[in-house]
Amino acid sequence: MSILLFVFIIMPIAEMAVLIQVGGMIGVFNTIGFVLLTAVLGAWLLRQQGMATLLKANQRLNSGELPAKEVAEGLILAVGGVLLITPGFITDTIGFLCLIPFTRYWLSAWALKRMVASSKNGGFYFRAGSGQSPFGRDPFGDRNNPFGQQRPFDRDGNGDIIEGEYRDETKTDHERLDKK
Repeated sequence: MSILLFVFIIMPIAEMAVLIQVGGMIGVFNTIGFVLLTAVLGAWLLRQQGMATLLKANQRLNSGELPAKEVAEGLILAVGGVLLITPGFITDTIGFLCLIPFTRYWLSAWALKRMVASSKNGGFYFRAGSGQSPFGRDPFGDRNNPFGQQRPFDRDGNGDIIEGEYRDETKTDHERLDKK
């Protein structure tokens, strides 16, 4: 509740106060021009940084790695872009901090540290923050899991385990073309 109070009541009042103060110092049209300039500069910077982050994520995916850091950076870039579009100097400052690579890396590292993924007790939950599962033992509480029993690796011996060997007989495109 306190975050909503901050975002929807305190932040707009603070933005209006700063805009009125700056408008009194440099004039109304200069203030409007400066707000428009920060929006255009922010959009350009967002595009540049967003493409760089997208390329890094694509490289990590192609190498078989999970691009978790790049996804976190992408979310921070999106928040920064929204803040830059919002008129005001406070939101523009926070938005530019989200777009600067050094602060974005720091924010993404902080966010990734706070994210928790667990698969205790056969269930799976993901939570941003720290602490225990908000659902208790199972991600769906005491209710039945709508996806059926989720035990991809049955460690308690209740499931069927089939052992065997296999041979890969998949033909490559090159082998298929040679036989034609």
